[in-house]
Amino acid sequence: MAAPEPKRGAPVPGRCAYFVERKKRFCKMIPAPGRRFCGEHGQQEQENDRKRIPCPLDPKHTVYEDQLQKHLKKCNSREKPKPVYFVQDINAGLKDVAEIPEKTVPISSLSKEELENLIIKLKKASNGLELHLKEQILSHQALQEALNDPKNGESAFKHLKQQASILGNMEKLHLLGPGRCFVEFGAGRGKLSHWVDVALQNVENVQFLLVERATTRFKVDGKHKRRDSVFERLQVDIQHLCLKKVPILETNKLPVVGMGKHLCGAATDLALRCLVESYTACCDGENEEPAPKRSRTDKTEVASNNSADNESNKEDCKPVAGIVIALCCHHKCDWTHYVGREFFKSVGLGPVEFHYFQRMSSWATCGMREATTKAPTSEESEDQTNDTEGHEQTFIKTEGGSDTLQGILTVEERKEIGCLCKLLIDYGRIEYLQQRGYKAALQYYTESAVSLENVLLTAVPSPPLIPAPTHDRK
Repeated sequence: MAAPEPKRGAPVPGRCAYFVERKKRFCKMIPAPGRRFCGEHGQQEQENDRKRIPCPLDPKHTVYEDQLQKHLKKCNSREKPKPVYFVQDINAGLKDVAEIPEKTVPISSLSKEELENLIIKLKKASNGLELHLKEQILSHQALQEALNDPKNGESAFKHLKQQASILGNMEKLHLLGPGRCFVEFGAGRGKLSHWVDVALQNVENVQFLLVERATTRFKVDGKHKRRDSVFERLQVDIQHLCLKKVPILETNKLPVVGMGKHLCGAATDLALRCLVESYTACCDGENEEPAPKRSRTDKTEVASNNSADNESNKEDCKPVAGIVIALCCHHKCDWTHYVGREFFKSVGLGPVEFHYFQRMSSWATCGMREATTKAPTSEESEDQTNDTEGHEQTFIKTEGGSDTLQGILTVEERKEIGCLCKLLIDYGRIEYLQQRGYKAALQYYTESAVSLENVLLTAVPSPPLIPAPTHDRK
């Protein structure tokens, strides 16, 4: 390599003395009186003598050593103060570390006998379950104009159809109404909340909480909110979200409707526990008031009335009015957070089987379709931004789709087993909700051509059992 050309001549008197290597000449700027360099190059000359060190908060970037203390106060990687509704691992679930399975071998490394034993366990555990879900493909008037708009591309149209069906199912369950706080988990851009807001444009006393742990671009809630509705974003992981401590809920105490469109894997379990355990338990604790003191003479007379009043108060107080979640990505479920562990144990399964079943669940939707090569339109590209369904746009080769399984299972058999794994995991969630006083159901809310992840979980509080009247014997 040739040696660099030496600096030639001397700087022009009255001009900057900095030699610009790229232009092979001295800078032509005029420095301030008494200075050799112009403002730009004088600072650069000083910086050449300063030492840069890795930032102790994040070594991916560096900082001048003499500016370290100033940088630490404004570094984006510094620990920010936690919001009031942040409670560490409040919705995490499993506390017993001994139950967490040790490292397991990949499915592709299992022998034929081991794989067959897993499939036998799966089919045995699925006996008695309703394998054919009901179709509940609905729509809602709020989205009709958007659905008929030719400017929306194919991808945007698919998202609109799903959102319309979710709203239709919410309306059927009487969840769209006044005096509600709609909590959208995994909100992303907030499109689902936006359409609920449109559907309730003439309704008063409506609030929206959009839960998303990541920062999001192109948010729609900031552009389309009405004066009467309240939108608030909670940037927190669902695992640490205590709804009871959210100021807007503390103040107004509106019934909550939990919702989500394609809430991936363990996020669904965290959201269910957040609503059904953490929030409901806090509200129940608040509503328990000590009974007033009474004299001995009237104690027996009012005992039956007190019990009846307490029961009616419990019925009226329903902190969670309903849950509507489009399920997604069962292969991202986690035994630690899974709410259906008791269900799995009741059918003779444990964390090891769960680990393999959640992996095998991807056989139902992945590895069996070609990549989409058509370039999306501008509307489609915008709609896919920060969307949880990006995995459906490309070919995904899963562990279960490897060549080692060829000859053991056909593509159709893998698809059937994958669907069974998803169903088993979802039934664990259904039983969890039923045991906590909810009428829960699974249904297909859209066609598989629109979305391969087309199962909707819904839950509303079960109506209280009315005891049969008793008659005194004569």
